[in-house]
Amino acid sequence: MKILAIDTSCDDTAIAVLEIRNLKLEILSNVVSSQVKLHAKYGGVYPMLAKREHLKNLPLVFKRALRQAQGKLSDIDYVAVTVGPGLEPCLWQGINFAKELSEKLKKPLISVNHIEGHILANLIEGNRIPLKLPAICLVVSGGHTQLILMKGIGKYRLVGETRDDAAGECFDKAARILGLGYPGGPIISKLAKTYRERVSVCLPRPMMYTKDYDFSFSGLKTAVLYKTKEFKKINSKIKTEFCHEIQQAIIDVLIKKTIKAAKDFRVKSIILGGGVTANRELRKQFGERINKEIPDTKYLIPDTKYSTDNAAMIAVAAYFHRNKKVKNFQNIKANGNLSL
Repeated sequence: MKILAIDTSCDDTAIAVLEIRNLKLEILSNVVSSQVKLHAKYGGVYPMLAKREHLKNLPLVFKRALRQAQGKLSDIDYVAVTVGPGLEPCLWQGINFAKELSEKLKKPLISVNHIEGHILANLIEGNRIPLKLPAICLVVSGGHTQLILMKGIGKYRLVGETRDDAAGECFDKAARILGLGYPGGPIISKLAKTYRERVSVCLPRPMMYTKDYDFSFSGLKTAVLYKTKEFKKINSKIKTEFCHEIQQAIIDVLIKKTIKAAKDFRVKSIILGGGVTANRELRKQFGERINKEIPDTKYLIPDTKYSTDNAAMIAVAAYFHRNKKVKNFQNIKANGNLSL
C-alpha cells in the first residue's frame, strides 16, 4: 500500500510518499519546501503570501516527491491531505491540489488532523507499533502548546493548553525583542549553547506550579522585554545569557507540566511532537528527567526531521484512518481551528 500525503498548514509546502508492507512503515520520499527566508524580513508568516508560494511550489514539490519515491503515480493507493488546524488560506491550497489529484487518479482521499500527525510522527519507524497506552502527548510548536491524553489512535482528550502564546511563538517574540531575527527558536538555541556564566538575567517560569495542566508564555515574553530595559547596552555575552534563560524557562515549564500529567493520569508513555521538539536541549533534558522521575514510562520523540512540519507524518496518520476515506470531495473543507 502507498499513500501520497500533502501538508500546507503553514509556510512549508510538503509532500511525502509512504509505503506500508507487512505493517512496516517506510517513507519513500519526504520533500519540504520552506518559506522561512521569504517571511523572515516580516518577522512572521503572512498567510496570503504563504498561500501564493504554496500555489507555485506544490507542482514542483509533487514532482520531486514522486521522483524520490522512484515509483509511478499509478502505484498510489490513497491521497491524504491536512485539513486543519493551520492557516486557512494555506490549507485550501493543499486541499484543492489533493482533490484534483485524487479525482485524476480515481483514488480515495483521506483528510488528516495536523496535530494528530505530529503525535503519530513517532510511528514513522515501524518498529514502534504498537504504542504503550495510555499516553500523555505534548504537542509544542509555533502555534500550539497542548497536553493530550491518548487512549488509542483517534481517542484523544485535551487536558491542558496554552492560555495565550504558544512556546514556539514565545521563542519568536523573544528573539524579536533581542533583535535576533526569525524564526526565533533555532537562533536562541544556537546562542544558548555559547552561554558560560550568569550575569544578572533571571526570568520567570509562568504557571509552572499551578495545579492544572495549562501553560502561559505571554508573561515570559513580557519579562524579557522589561529585563532588557535594565541594561544600557546588551552585549553579546548578555545576549547569550538571555537566550539560555529563555530556552531554559520554556523547557522547565514544559517538562514540569508534562511529568505532572504523566503521573496524575498514570500513563505508560510520554509522546512529544511539534517543531519545538527539534530543540536538542529540550530533547536531552526531557529524557533525563523522565528517566529520573518516572523511569518505567516510555519516552517517544520523533527524529528531528519529522519534528517540524512535514507530510510524512500526515501519511502515517492517514494510514491509521484509511477506513475514513472521503467519498464526497465537497465535504473536505479547511478548518483553521480544527481540534482533535
